[in-house]
Amino acid sequence: MPELPEVETWRQLAERSAVGAVIEQVHSADDRKIFDQNHPSSVSRKLKGRTIVATHRIGKHFWMKLDSGDDLYIHFGMTGSLHVLDPEEEAPSHIKLDLMLSNGSRMVYRNMRRIGKVRLVPDITVIPPVSTLGPDPLEQGIALKDLQECLMVRKGTIKGILLDQNVFAGVGNWIADEVLYQAKLSPHRTGTSLSPSDVKRLRTCLMRILNKAVAVDADSSKFPKTWLFHHRWGKKAEQDARGDAIQFDQVGGRTTAWVPARQL
Repeated sequence: MPELPEVETWRQLAERSAVGAVIEQVHSADDRKIFDQNHPSSVSRKLKGRTIVATHRIGKHFWMKLDSGDDLYIHFGMTGSLHVLDPEEEAPSHIKLDLMLSNGSRMVYRNMRRIGKVRLVPDITVIPPVSTLGPDPLEQGIALKDLQECLMVRKGTIKGILLDQNVFAGVGNWIADEVLYQAKLSPHRTGTSLSPSDVKRLRTCLMRILNKAVAVDADSSKFPKTWLFHHRWGKKAEQDARGDAIQFDQVGGRTTAWVPARQL
């Protein structure tokens, strides 16, 4: 599933390619799972002629503000992605929303497994799930004091807390595993068990990982080779870059990769 770095990369792409442009042509796929609140033809009609004035993101949620005041909200689900194409460039398959822009660009939303959403609403920030999200680590920041106070009252596992979108908007499974690996914290630890130095290390690692991933446009081939990310996938995953054994447990309702020799 796309996580914060991927969605921020697409937001930046839309910022560069679409802000200030008029939507001249629109094709909305006849897919009522994706267009769950607006009929696709209604979305096409209301988008045509509108100018994209801004892009926004909180966590994994992305939207574009239009000159009409409406928000064009796109959720990527499991396999969604955003692409900007040249006019003559062949589009990939499974396109759900296709926008031809006045600057000559073509912006398309692709989703293969149909787990995602396109909605046109007056203000997405007052509607769940966006309205229920916790702070976005990159957009809003997470103060160390606030994080310490939050964790002091939570008895759940730190892995589960990291995945809670009401606490850390945009943190998904691989990011949570990477943060705990680099912070040298067991995913089985509870929030209440963390010392002030643990919390500080957790926050430092979270911000470092997110900033690095965004800086390389979420291209995992450019992640540092020491990251657990490169060693945690597949049935043959056995050890990290240091040669320590990787263990897989169910923690926080998700398969969790961690290294007991490193994470205490």
